[in-house]
Amino acid sequence: MERTLTDTGEETLDPSLDYHALNAQLNLYDADGQIQFDADRQAARQYFLQHVNKNTVYFHDLEEKLDYLVKEGYYEQHVLDKYDFDFIKSLFKRAYAYKFRFPTFLGAFKYYTSYTLKTFDGTRYLERFEDRVTMVGLTLADGDKEMAQNLVDEIMTGRFQPATPTFLNAGKAARGELVSCFLLRIEDNMESIARAINSSLQLSKRGGGVALNLSNLREQGAPIKKIENQSSGVNPVMKLLEDSFSYANQLGARQGAGAVYLHAHHPDIMRFLDTKRENADEKIRIKTLSLGVVIPDITFELAKHNADMYLFSPYDVERVYGVPFTEISVTEKYHEMVNDKRIRKSKINARQFFQTLAEIQFESGYPYIVYEDTVNRANPIEGRITMSNLCSEILQVSEASTYKANLDYDHVGRDISCNLGSLNIAKAMDSPDFGKTIETAIRALTAVSDQTDVSSVPSIERGNNLSHAIGLGQMNLHGYLGREKIYYGSEEALDFTNMYFYTVVYHAIRSSMIIAKERGETFYNFENSDYAKGTYFDKYIDGEWVPKTERVKELFADIHIPTPEDWTQLKADVQKYGMYNQNLQAIPPTGSISYINNSTSSIHPIVSKIEIRKEGKLGRVYYPAPHMTNDNIEYYQDAYEIGPEKIIDTYAVATQHVDQGLSLTLFYPDTVTTRDVNKNYIYAWRKGIKTLYYMRIRQEALEGTAVEGCVSCML
Repeated sequence: MERTLTDTGEETLDPSLDYHALNAQLNLYDADGQIQFDADRQAARQYFLQHVNKNTVYFHDLEEKLDYLVKEGYYEQHVLDKYDFDFIKSLFKRAYAYKFRFPTFLGAFKYYTSYTLKTFDGTRYLERFEDRVTMVGLTLADGDKEMAQNLVDEIMTGRFQPATPTFLNAGKAARGELVSCFLLRIEDNMESIARAINSSLQLSKRGGGVALNLSNLREQGAPIKKIENQSSGVNPVMKLLEDSFSYANQLGARQGAGAVYLHAHHPDIMRFLDTKRENADEKIRIKTLSLGVVIPDITFELAKHNADMYLFSPYDVERVYGVPFTEISVTEKYHEMVNDKRIRKSKINARQFFQTLAEIQFESGYPYIVYEDTVNRANPIEGRITMSNLCSEILQVSEASTYKANLDYDHVGRDISCNLGSLNIAKAMDSPDFGKTIETAIRALTAVSDQTDVSSVPSIERGNNLSHAIGLGQMNLHGYLGREKIYYGSEEALDFTNMYFYTVVYHAIRSSMIIAKERGETFYNFENSDYAKGTYFDKYIDGEWVPKTERVKELFADIHIPTPEDWTQLKADVQKYGMYNQNLQAIPPTGSISYINNSTSSIHPIVSKIEIRKEGKLGRVYYPAPHMTNDNIEYYQDAYEIGPEKIIDTYAVATQHVDQGLSLTLFYPDTVTTRDVNKNYIYAWRKGIKTLYYMRIRQEALEGTAVEGCVSCML
């Protein structure tokens, strides 16, 4: 590559070098058999020289810029009105003082393609990364100068990264909501179904993914007003929802996305799964809607003994028990319901059910799985968790709404919204104040909850206002382990994951307690939670939570690991002051934000040392595993090499410290069988995993022919 130095010693690039071609060199070994990481860094710089700088709108000074962006309807005036101009100017300077540079081309490309503020015609850029970060800080801090500074510090250093809706929308005048996704109940009546479709449209319009629980709907052939064989079951409702999501999107910025969950013991379960078969009739085939299945412990016990599993009519269950089907524990009531002649039932073989699950996953990657009893045993909040979200990491209690004939609310229940953002584990471990980093993240996510306006769906609004629920996520586990030369899934890796999440949960709860103390307010029904009772803290006070390996002791040398005495004091403080947030942690899959933050996604392993992505007209783009060098490359085995068991083991040690769920994708070689998949369903269940997300099968080869010296083909 042609490079020269300026008089100041700064490196300049030959303007004839193309950023796309430079990025492609990342996938080719050099003459010494080394990966050309430097080529990708140069591609990021060239992208600015050849594209970003030429397409950016420039202003004489910050005051002119902000005046223009407010006057022309790009920024919200009320965000800026909460600060004096001198402070705003100092905050922008604070962000620019970090001299941020995207370490990868894909990170820069993703930011300018998907996040930065553009002119209304979409042709020119109005923000740099520092501008976006500052506007996020100003918006979430809501006039609190210290919080705004802390947020800018945490985001600019990469320690904390808000989720896409927050990072994309904060401070913009023409925007969607800052919330990531929503969960809606549907009850067994036409009013609830109609209201759910309307709510899905409203929420998709505002940019959130929506999941819905269909388990309470009566099955195909069930009576309506005592007339037999009238109900059409859940599949037609799925069709209505799929069409709704495809119609609604957030100003074209994010496609509407939806998921539906059904209980394994619902009579329509096999028809539900059949909608994802490749050869399904077009009348029933579901193409874009995601599917999830809720499985209780009893289903595994029945399969273990090769027994039949009974499927129970939700219509009859609600008549007999006086509550919707989802509000009872099928495991506890199973044999009672089998013997109750008032409840209509059918049966299928339990092992055949799991075989079908595996077959559908082979064809589509779906369904997601929620381990119902595992989830509810771990739930510290009064009430039942009956479903999850679009990425299977949100697990919260809900309450049914009731409606009048004109679809007005008779009683506004509690539906679920999730406010997400993730810590970069590697950067967080480098933080000069680990506790402050977590507290800043908790406060940022709480601000998203406080500022959320979803009055168009009153059950979501009420649920959010009462729970203040948030989901602090994590990403870059594999990147950190690789940087520290630790193999993913090894004893040291599991030890680190355990101690990291153990330390995070302490600071997360403490932060929520501090907010409750400051505001004199707790989440709804706090007094009936395991936090208020004190039982939540027993395992931390009575157990031994210390590093088991010398390596992990070294990694935590500068980070205080909470002691039983710390937990005893926190228990007392929580019982005295309460907690502001009903839910605190959820580990999402993290997609685009991982690239702009230079992180490995979530806490699962990398999918490839050099990942290949197709980015619109640009075509193939290459992304190197974060923190990977030619010296530590052996620690970057990919997910297919590592295998499902080590991934499950990693998630299992983290799960015990996370109040909600963890988005867990399992990766298989192309030799995998349905038997292998079923074994991992059982292994995950036994290890205490709460949910499973996608299943991915490695393809035998990339498109086209492998090229000699191609990194992604040869490694």
